[in-house]
Amino acid sequence: GAVTKFDSSNGLSVPQIGWNGCLPVKECTVLDDVKNGDKVYFVHSFCALPTDTNVDWILTLTDYGNHKYISMVAKGNVVGAQFHPEKSGPVGLAMIRSFLAAHGSMNTQEVGVIRGLNSLAELPRTVLSKRIIACLDVRANDDGDLVVTKGDQYDVREVAEHTTTGRGGVRNLGKPVALCKRYYDDGADEVVFLNITSFRQGVVEDLPMLQVLESASQNVFVPLTVGGGIREYVDADGKEWSALDVTARYFRAGADKVSIGSDAVYAAEKYLQEGLKTGTSSIEQISNHYGAQAVVVSIDPKRVYCHTADAGNTTLSSIPLSPSIPSSLHQKTIVPLLNGERGP
Repeated sequence: GAVTKFDSSNGLSVPQIGWNGCLPVKECTVLDDVKNGDKVYFVHSFCALPTDTNVDWILTLTDYGNHKYISMVAKGNVVGAQFHPEKSGPVGLAMIRSFLAAHGSMNTQEVGVIRGLNSLAELPRTVLSKRIIACLDVRANDDGDLVVTKGDQYDVREVAEHTTTGRGGVRNLGKPVALCKRYYDDGADEVVFLNITSFRQGVVEDLPMLQVLESASQNVFVPLTVGGGIREYVDADGKEWSALDVTARYFRAGADKVSIGSDAVYAAEKYLQEGLKTGTSSIEQISNHYGAQAVVVSIDPKRVYCHTADAGNTTLSSIPLSPSIPSSLHQKTIVPLLNGERGP
């Protein structure tokens, strides 16, 4: 067969990351419980194309960009998938269950008529689906327990008028693993954990958060992303940890991707100043080591109002406000929030 990289010259995002269809071209036991229109989770930059020499191996085809490629193969007792069945929710689990129930017996008697190569090109196209991604803000409450919380401009504490500060305990929306499982059961395509206080401590020694990931990965079969503290730091004992060390620990605990916030902003600012890639930023280190699919960027923006277009800062661009805004404020710009700081 022929393996090729997706063509990104026309703006196609590479790698392909997301949920796409698998169009069967023959029958097989492993697809018994898969319905027409079901989606599975892909993350890859290369694909195998149909040829005259591999056509009898092809089980399903998938489309991405201008490629119609092989997404599953089956021959004899061998079944293989380009996507991740273990991360494809109930559909992927159904495939694994069917394979195990047949004890790997995928013989030719269970396989239908093989199509010719020319007819494969005429099959309908599959398309990527829009994803529903649940994002859980996680932090320790005053008792030291990890909870899912949500705040108003980063203020995650309840209002308590009887206190001197007017602020009560950390808003508790539930336990991270239980809520992750609930979102998965309700059909979420991906779950993101954001450790919103990780900038105050190290990640490698943050055992509770690692345990949350380990438990979630045992019960939730869609991609898990974790963010917070993905950076180089020195722990209380003076030991240095790189962003790769932190990422490796999260991956071993069950994460599929890491999300970078503040460190991504610092890397962008440095790039704008120097005009070159150094290979030392967290994003570059992680993507070079694990692949571009392993790291995403999460930015929390806030509005900043200024009186002039440049506001004395040439690194930021400004946007004119509508005429209904008071004339004393002529421009606004968007800046990222760093290390858990609150917006106005």
